[in-house]
Amino acid sequence: MLGGRGPTKTEAEGYTHGSMGNAGETDGNLAHGARLEAVSGPLKGRLFPLTKAELSIGRDPSNDVSLLDSLVSRRHCVIRKETKEFRLLDLDSRNNTFVGGVPIKERVLVHGDQIRVGDSILIFQGEGGEFTTASGIASFQFDATPAPGAATIILRKEDAVYLERPRPDALPATAKTVRDLKVLLDFSRTLNSVQGLDAVQEKVLETVLDLAHADQAAILLTENGVSEFTSIVSKNRREAPTQPVHVSRTILISGLEENLAVLSSDVGSDANLQDAESLVGRRVHSVLAVPLAVRDRVLGVLYLEAGSPGVHFDQDLLQLVTTVGNITGLAIENARHLENLGGENRRLQQELSIHHSMVGESKAMRDVYAFVSRVAGRDSTVLISGESGTGKELVARAVHMNSPRADKPFVAINCAAITETLLESELFGHEKGSFTGAVSQKKGKLEVAEGGTVFLDEIGELALPMQAKLLRVLQEREFERVGGTRPIKLDVRLIAATNRDLKEASRTGAFRPDLYYRLNVVSLEMPALRERRDDIPLLAAFFAARHAEKVKRRLAGISPDARACLMRYDWPGNVRELDNAIERAVVLGSTELILPEDLPDSVLEETAASGEPVSALVEGVREAKKALIERAIEQAKGNYTEAAKLLGVHPNHLFRLIRTLNLKPKRQRQA
Repeated sequence: MLGGRGPTKTEAEGYTHGSMGNAGETDGNLAHGARLEAVSGPLKGRLFPLTKAELSIGRDPSNDVSLLDSLVSRRHCVIRKETKEFRLLDLDSRNNTFVGGVPIKERVLVHGDQIRVGDSILIFQGEGGEFTTASGIASFQFDATPAPGAATIILRKEDAVYLERPRPDALPATAKTVRDLKVLLDFSRTLNSVQGLDAVQEKVLETVLDLAHADQAAILLTENGVSEFTSIVSKNRREAPTQPVHVSRTILISGLEENLAVLSSDVGSDANLQDAESLVGRRVHSVLAVPLAVRDRVLGVLYLEAGSPGVHFDQDLLQLVTTVGNITGLAIENARHLENLGGENRRLQQELSIHHSMVGESKAMRDVYAFVSRVAGRDSTVLISGESGTGKELVARAVHMNSPRADKPFVAINCAAITETLLESELFGHEKGSFTGAVSQKKGKLEVAEGGTVFLDEIGELALPMQAKLLRVLQEREFERVGGTRPIKLDVRLIAATNRDLKEASRTGAFRPDLYYRLNVVSLEMPALRERRDDIPLLAAFFAARHAEKVKRRLAGISPDARACLMRYDWPGNVRELDNAIERAVVLGSTELILPEDLPDSVLEETAASGEPVSALVEGVREAKKALIERAIEQAKGNYTEAAKLLGVHPNHLFRLIRTLNLKPKRQRQA
């Protein structure tokens, strides 16, 4: 018998699903799947329903999702519930908020998005409609009442007849035993036929409602005992909406903490329940709760109640439902494991493709994304122009990955990196014996890319004879291997990139005009990094996280002073130069933050030239450089070319140093 006291006013006020963990109260209209699941970090395994207008995430305990992690800012980010979507906003956090491995300022979330905050990864689940069926997220209230007295039966797992491993002849050979075993076999087959945690719970509730002739059934899943439920799902035999299901705290404690199955077959017969208005007022007659356990670890409780005196929960039913609960626990554990694997698989897929992703939320980059979405589904030739290091290949890969050819090869060829004599063989392949060293037949890059996409980088460097051959391929869609005589049909999409002005080159004869017009079907000019400065902090955070992971260094972010230095620099090498600068800072830095002194001298010199304060060391180096340059120019008698030779640098570098150091040397003398 389980003793105890009657309910207090405070305890009878109730417990709703939304009050679990840190996620706040629910309004009963939780959108299906609208929740966060922590798949790594200190809250791994926790679920946070997105029922409030705004859910905050940060290190401070006042946040709805509080992460005790030094990489997390006190108020790191928020998720706002809007009319038809959920919007994630970074609150100028020190270490940025990442979605799919890319730092963001603001992002509308879609189902399956991976959100990284510090060392924690949260998966956004937001597909589907509202829980309007009887099996929806339920509202529950604790009654804090003891279990009934004389009518109470307690069953330990080791006493459950169908969970023992007896001899084949140990079970009684009765019609009831045969019937129960058939029920358990059919139930196991049913659970094996469904996938997903929601579907498993739905089938379990349907089965036990019919099996016990109960009015209501519920599954309460937990992580940390009776006070924190990660999921509460119920089903009502009646079609009309029901009042909250009131649950005895004592019964739940027995199931969760003591791994005991409990049955009360006559609530009204226990004097201790006379003041339990929630049960007596609703005329509940029988309640039953069994633990959902896997290897002696309790995942939650399966709870049943019936109001009709004609429905009698007996010991035989307790035995059967206890076994059902054991099977259910294993099914729930497997469903959770598969969902976690799915989330991990999504995370790994995103990480594998992250080097193809573009980072940035400026208007210039939004125009680039819009361009990709418009042209990806077409087969037109694309010409991407822009300064070196702006990410032309990333755009080409994005076009390919979002096209119908995504499952076919993407072959990149740098026309400037291959000599003219080898480029033809590299593109078209060669037959055995076609030239010295051709000891076997070789397929060219174009043939390897059959069905996919060929990316010709630095196409402006192609020699005129190769331009003519490429033009023929584009016109005829066929080619011949070097030394071959048989034409080979070709089905590829061509994307070309250049940092030269091909239109001007076609005017001067450096580039064939007919090839230029053939390539320039759809064109895009990539913006220089100095034209989208708002993206510099996001790019820097992205590169810092990537390089920190590569060198196994714990990095809390980029200091405000270092970020200001990055914003002031013009980045003539664009994104590639920024990537190199951040990699250098990560490798050479010695603190959890990237500091100004970790950045390259060229970046710091730009900061000093703007009049902004820098460290004494940086200022000392700057003054030493100025003195050396002035002395060299003086020794060269004002001849900058000779001064550059004395300093061992290229004249262009010297001119850049003079500009960034704000030097005003005397006019150059004639040599």
